[in-house]
Amino acid sequence: MVGGMLRHLRSLRRMERDHGWIHTLLEEAENERMHLMTALDLKKPSKLFTFMVLGAQGIFVNIFFIAYLLSPMFCHRFVGYLEEEAVITYTKLIEEIDNGTMAEWQNKSAPEIATKYWKLGPDAMMRDVILAIRADEAHHRDVNHTLGTMKMTDQNPFGPGQ
Repeated sequence: MVGGMLRHLRSLRRMERDHGWIHTLLEEAENERMHLMTALDLKKPSKLFTFMVLGAQGIFVNIFFIAYLLSPMFCHRFVGYLEEEAVITYTKLIEEIDNGTMAEWQNKSAPEIATKYWKLGPDAMMRDVILAIRADEAHHRDVNHTLGTMKMTDQNPFGPGQ
């Protein structure tokens, strides 16, 4: 979201094209929001937790904003590594569902918001949702590592919806 906003403002300020980056960055932000919306559907957070997230978000967004101004390439690499950790975490979660450690999710139906967003079947289970989220995170990892190797003026190799 921060990268998309800064690239949008840069494009307007310089009155030049963005080379297709804005759309990809905003698509990623929307997809991450859907991961959060799915998690919120599973467990409603307390007011204290919500307040803590708001505070952490306020701090992180401002630091990331400054970091992106200084080095977009570093920020994309940083996000790529965070996404890699997410892939590892979701892989472990899938293993725990399969081996019975997360037995409560073995027979848990996918939330409606997830079935609609990822176009899962009506008989989709939580494991299917986690597989979809892991695939998203792997894609985000690849996108950010790719963008982290590019100059700000290079054409984005990822088209809309890719």
